[in-house]
Amino acid sequence: MSFKKCGNKIHICSFLSRFYPVNTEMLPSTAEALSGSETSSSVHIIQKSSECDNICLTTGCVNTASQVLKNMDRNVEPCDDFYKFTCGGFLDSTIIPDDKTSVNTFSIIADDLLEQLRTSIEEESPPNEPRPFRLAKDFYKACMNKTAIEERGLRPLLDNLRKLGGWPVLDAERWNEGDFTWKDAVYRFRKLGYSVDYFIDFGVSVDLKNNSRRLIDLDQAALGLSREYLSKGFDEKIVQAYYKYMVDIAVILGANPDRAQKELKESLEFEIKLANISLPNEKRRNVTLLYNPMTVNELSAAYPSIPWWEYFNTILAPQAKLSRDEIVIVNVPSYVKSFEQLISQTPKRIQANYMFWRAAAASVSYLTDDIRKRQLKYTLELNGKTEREPRWKECVEIVSGSMAISVGSMYVRKYFKEDAKKTALEMVGDIREEFTKILKKVRKSNQIPAKSQVDWMDEKTRANALEKAADMTSHIAYPDELLDNKKLDEFYDGLELNSADYLGSILNLTIFGTNFSFGRLRKPVNKTEWITHGRPAIVNAFYSSIENSIQFPAGILQGTFFSNDRPRYMNYGAIGFVIGHEITHGFDDQGRQFNKEGNLVDWWEPETKEHYLKRAECIIYQYGNYTVKDIGMNVNGINTQGENIADNGGIKEAYYAYKEWVRRNKPEQTLPGLPYSPEQMFWISAANTWCSKYRPEAMKLRITTGFHSPGEFRVRGPLSNMEEFSHDFNCPIGSKMNPKKKCAVW
Repeated sequence: MSFKKCGNKIHICSFLSRFYPVNTEMLPSTAEALSGSETSSSVHIIQKSSECDNICLTTGCVNTASQVLKNMDRNVEPCDDFYKFTCGGFLDSTIIPDDKTSVNTFSIIADDLLEQLRTSIEEESPPNEPRPFRLAKDFYKACMNKTAIEERGLRPLLDNLRKLGGWPVLDAERWNEGDFTWKDAVYRFRKLGYSVDYFIDFGVSVDLKNNSRRLIDLDQAALGLSREYLSKGFDEKIVQAYYKYMVDIAVILGANPDRAQKELKESLEFEIKLANISLPNEKRRNVTLLYNPMTVNELSAAYPSIPWWEYFNTILAPQAKLSRDEIVIVNVPSYVKSFEQLISQTPKRIQANYMFWRAAAASVSYLTDDIRKRQLKYTLELNGKTEREPRWKECVEIVSGSMAISVGSMYVRKYFKEDAKKTALEMVGDIREEFTKILKKVRKSNQIPAKSQVDWMDEKTRANALEKAADMTSHIAYPDELLDNKKLDEFYDGLELNSADYLGSILNLTIFGTNFSFGRLRKPVNKTEWITHGRPAIVNAFYSSIENSIQFPAGILQGTFFSNDRPRYMNYGAIGFVIGHEITHGFDDQGRQFNKEGNLVDWWEPETKEHYLKRAECIIYQYGNYTVKDIGMNVNGINTQGENIADNGGIKEAYYAYKEWVRRNKPEQTLPGLPYSPEQMFWISAANTWCSKYRPEAMKLRITTGFHSPGEFRVRGPLSNMEEFSHDFNCPIGSKMNPKKKCAVW
């Protein structure tokens, strides 16, 4: 069987019209048509012959149709379960690899991106290659040099533990309590490249109420296991797995098993107490409650057992020095108060065992296969992953994560298609314009129904919201400075890495990053600086409330999310949904607390705020009643509300933007083998972006600790709240995808 070609189009329709009656014409599946197979196991109805002229048969359209068809299960009624309708084929055919905890659209694109990064990083260095590129390649070689890592064995970590003062569970009776104070240990950790956040989280961050400056920021401890697990106590299943992991790592490093069991149980009980005095995520969503400014003198008076001025200046040295009237933001004052009491009652040996366990755990990934095998066993219990990913992939991820600016520069120079940037900018403008129309009380267009307008806002708050939307800045693909070798050299000046010393290189990178962060304390804030937005090799998108900006790195402008070689309804449904999502984050339960300049300012009139909170409650309740049947757990409606509000607003804005694009241009062709209108394909494209398959353990972890709803509910929730979706698919009122009660914030 052959097909007539004209340019890059294949005239399947004209060929088929000779074989099938006009009104029951059948089109073979895309893959079969291209291969010339006469198999008829997969055929799809096209309503009438004249519609063949309206089918897009370019290579991009054929490839797109093939992937959509592969993901779908058209035996499912779309009005009953649109997620299964669009993603049922994906769920049935996807097997989660042993080295993964889940597979989704993001991970599939990320895998392709890693292959591209590998090619760049493994390339031989040409003469005069920029130093930052050589650094990244040396770091990669250090990670890949398993021979050197095995030869050095556990010595790099054991040497570091001795430099830090000694882990009591290893040193046994040799450990001298008189040589230890927790604050002095923090100072040594800082100097060697380990975290300073195990007791009190310490950082330099932008002042939320005056984002032209940076301040010291104090928060509750960064724990070794999520607070949500630790707060359930020692006997909780995952906590028990964590405890056994602690003991086994200590034994591998030379501890006596009985001593390890006894002392590390005490250490874990101390960590559980740290968790119990911490504020849960549900209570951290009101950002204003976390903004508690105090001078160093006031801090010293309120919590006198800690020498704050010495503590801050020792950690900051040599990057900065504080005066005693310097302002510090204390996120959770109750934690600091409780910590004072807890640390005074906790024996030094327990404090040190906890702290040194955390340092050991942070080092395991960079050591020998034997100790990493025990780590993998713990990972299996935590998220279900049974094998490590290939070494090259692990190393590329570590290098690209640690040296994102250098690796990102390599990526965009070689792989990024510049035309994607122009189209993405156009889409951002379109979608932001639709959000603005939604905010406005009086509409000049009939594209958006009156009931989709925000009629619950007073005019003063509405004016503020419109100003915030107008002032939102966009960062698309990558900043131009990434192509400037001189700027890259300046950024990485002072960083030294050794291709023969993996753990040492990791710690050097930590010191480099910490020095950079702390060194910015006195520098003015530039909300559009290239360094902050210079990490393009990532499949994600972001909203920054402190900048009032949205960011779409080059890495997400591809694959299922975006292509210039397919109809716009596919792009508006996919990356358009993401763009709308990020815009709406500026007005979710946390983003709405910041004004147009990105400062923490209450710009809401009290009555309008009450209306908002009532609408947000509807979202909380809706998602909180979604159950993941495989594991019998409900979504946390409170912790996920920001993402859910963003999803619901984002899909609406993207849909209206696409309808407006069609009005300005013309209706688009449909895809081969898919008898759906452009509007229906918009929804199918949107749903396709969230096709996801998880291991049960990974799903439990996601629901317990995460802020995003599982993919299924990122489809079912927003679409079931949209009248336009029900209209396009003719879903009867009361059906699962068209419930009588709908939620909407924006």
